[in-house]
Amino acid sequence: MLKRLVLASFLLASPVLAVQPDEVLPDPAMEARARTISQVLRCPVCQGENIDESNAEVSRDLRLLVRERLIAGDSDSEVLDYITDRYGEYVLFEPEKTGANLILYYLGPVALLIAGIGGFIYLRRRGSAVEAAPQALDAEEERRLKELLADDKPGA
Repeated sequence: MLKRLVLASFLLASPVLAVQPDEVLPDPAMEARARTISQVLRCPVCQGENIDESNAEVSRDLRLLVRERLIAGDSDSEVLDYITDRYGEYVLFEPEKTGANLILYYLGPVALLIAGIGGFIYLRRRGSAVEAAPQALDAEEERRLKELLADDKPGA
C-alpha cells in the first residue's frame, strides 16, 4: 500500500513536458535534434525558461518552427540562425560573444575584481594606520587641569 502511495505521489509530482504529442516528429533522431535546439532557445514570454519546457503559445509556435526547418533539411546552426534573425539574440540562452554582448559578458567580473581590489586596499590602509599616542601634558596644562578638577569638587 505504501509503495503504491509513494509511486503515485512521484507520478503526480513529476513535471509535465510542454512538448505536445502532435508536435513530436516520427523520426527519433530528428526529434532529438529538435529537442536539443529547443533547449537552447529562450521563451520570449517566460523568464528563464526554454521553449522545450514552456507552455506559452509563442513557445509552441517556435517548437513547430524548429521542426519545420529541420524537416526542410536545415542544419542545427541554420535553424538557430533563422530563428535568431526573426526574433533577435534575446531568444538564445547564450548569445554570441561579439560586439555589445562582450560588455555584458565581462562587465560583471571586471566590476567584481575592481571592488575586491578596492576593498583590499581600503582594509590594508585602515589596518596599517598607526594612531598617534597622546602627548604628555606640559607644566602649564597640568596646573590648569588641577584647577579645573578642584573647581568641580563639591564644597570647594
